[in-house]
Amino acid sequence: MQPLILITGAKGQLGCELQKLISLYPQYRFFPADIDTIDLCDKEALEGFAKKNRINYIINCAAYTAVDKAEDDIASCYRVNRDAVRNLAEVAAGKAKIIHISTDYVFDGTSQRPLRETDEPNPQSVYGKSKLEGEQMLLKTAPDNSIIIRTAWLYSSFGNNFVKTMIRLGKEKESINVVSDQIGTPTYAADLAKAVLRIIEESEEKNTFQSGIYHYSNEGVCSWYDFCLKIHELAGINTCKVRPVSTAEYPTKAIRPAYSVLDKTKIKATFHLTIPTWEESLESAIHFFNTPSSF
Repeated sequence: MQPLILITGAKGQLGCELQKLISLYPQYRFFPADIDTIDLCDKEALEGFAKKNRINYIINCAAYTAVDKAEDDIASCYRVNRDAVRNLAEVAAGKAKIIHISTDYVFDGTSQRPLRETDEPNPQSVYGKSKLEGEQMLLKTAPDNSIIIRTAWLYSSFGNNFVKTMIRLGKEKESINVVSDQIGTPTYAADLAKAVLRIIEESEEKNTFQSGIYHYSNEGVCSWYDFCLKIHELAGINTCKVRPVSTAEYPTKAIRPAYSVLDKTKIKATFHLTIPTWEESLESAIHFFNTPSSF
């Protein structure tokens, strides 16, 4: 019988990239779902769906990601990022494996080296705290059946993201200010989607599930300013002046990690992954963006 894979948050950036890959995996049955299909905060509805369908894997891409808005909309943020994760874990307990997407915001950004899975979390924002509590719910309820993948600076050809915004502003403005003292690594959601499905593929092939926390982003290091310059270079934008500014000069409601480079050693070794550099993936993404249907 074909394994059934439930994709939650299927209309988000990662969910859409996963759906693009479905045709390459005929050995699996996929059920892409979003809030209009299954409300993860409604445990009864979730249990009803679980009884009706024998789910083998859940890829949980659903999340409240409006980082600044979350500082005021605390209840909604926790409902999606913590309570819905607990519901998934309880409903799936012992019956399905969960691959849950988390974030670099669980760290405080004070590290001086790439962050490992064993480093102590210390979130500084409501969003980061809610995501950490979601991780904790999952590890408490279904520790042997859960993989948590922390990622950072996600972008794709779907939805709103930094890459699309910088291309738009680069075409509209004579100059823009971009933060230069926040350091991390971009993640092309298409690469993360491939990695997630590779994890499932390997789990099926070896009949094992390597539970635990993993980190994934593209390879390399840059600032948001560096990222923007490369976006404009690859998009052929040369009429917009990009000015580097400090975090202090560009205040936001939620605190961003100053340093959130993720160490990918564990996920590469465990699942035999080769991860592209952020520059390589950005070039691939912008090539795709240049097609009229991408926006």
